[in-house]
Amino acid sequence: MLDAGFFDRDPCQVARDLLGATLHRRLTPRSRWLRATIIETEAYYRDEKASHSSLGRTPSREPMWATPGTLYVYHSRAGDSLNVSAGGPGNAVLIKAALPPDDANVLAAMRRLNPPPGEDDDTPPRARERLCAGQALLCRSLAIARETWSGQTFHPDAFYVSAAAPPRPPALVTTRLGIRAERDAHLPYRFVHAEHGAYCSKNPLRRGVIEGRDYVWLDAGEAAPAPTH
Repeated sequence: MLDAGFFDRDPCQVARDLLGATLHRRLTPRSRWLRATIIETEAYYRDEKASHSSLGRTPSREPMWATPGTLYVYHSRAGDSLNVSAGGPGNAVLIKAALPPDDANVLAAMRRLNPPPGEDDDTPPRARERLCAGQALLCRSLAIARETWSGQTFHPDAFYVSAAAPPRPPALVTTRLGIRAERDAHLPYRFVHAEHGAYCSKNPLRRGVIEGRDYVWLDAGEAAPAPTH
């Protein structure tokens, strides 16, 4: 289980090192453990405009100033989103997408938590690769709710994250999604597991993108670049 020391570092370093780590979630003491490997993250700093903490301290945002490793879960139109406080007051990392294991029992449980939209019985269940392919989908598939988890820390009996096996996987560094231009949309603080880009919120290797202009490639083992704001 990753502890506060892991998260008490620069947010870009934490975001990079979470790629390949595994989220573990158990709904009750007797239920099956659900799992998903983190494949997409975003770093946020209090002193840049995209971060919620740049708007000031409020009761709902207070977890961003808490001990590193504290969960900050916020609600948007799409659903809840899971963040973890990082080194530096107001800094955090958004866990944006993950990939569940190819385990029939785990997938069945996650599909019950995150059924497809609509009420048509003929609608096929979500594919394994799409169950956690976005921050709201991830929270639904792991039953992470703002009311229960925001302000809490990881717990070994219910919800925790285990480290990725070394070395760090190859990664793509690019700009964050859904950020307006005037709110520092240009900052390259989004990290994607290079082997699983097709299963993230938006594939950074889609047609038309150019290395060096649209993303930077990090080799296996290579650390995150320094923040640029």
